Amino acid sequence: MDSANAAAADTAAQQAIEGLSERDGAILGFERHWWKYAGAKEQAIRDQFQMSATRYYQVLNALIDRPEALAHDPLLVKRLRRLRAARQRARSARRLGIEV
Repeated sequence: MDSANAAAADTAAQQAIEGLSERDGAILGFERHWWKYAGAKEQAIRDQFQMSATRYYQVLNALIDRPEALAHDPLLVKRLRRLRAARQRARSARRLGIEV
């Protein structure tokens, strides 16, 4: 058990050094592997983080704008930013009546 506690302490310390809270690190980890959870993503969000899917996505969007998140996992954060930008472009195009 001591090695497990030491590993958890090392992880928490590393995340604190990077400026991310434990919850922020868990959210990034969840986004990296969410398809491995059984059932719907929204239910996994509610089970793991005890928050609604709407609140989760608000937290996630704020998180991926932070430089600490980019330093923590650049590939994931860049992919999430790219997906968000594509959704915003599609939404704007629909609003303006432009085919994308």
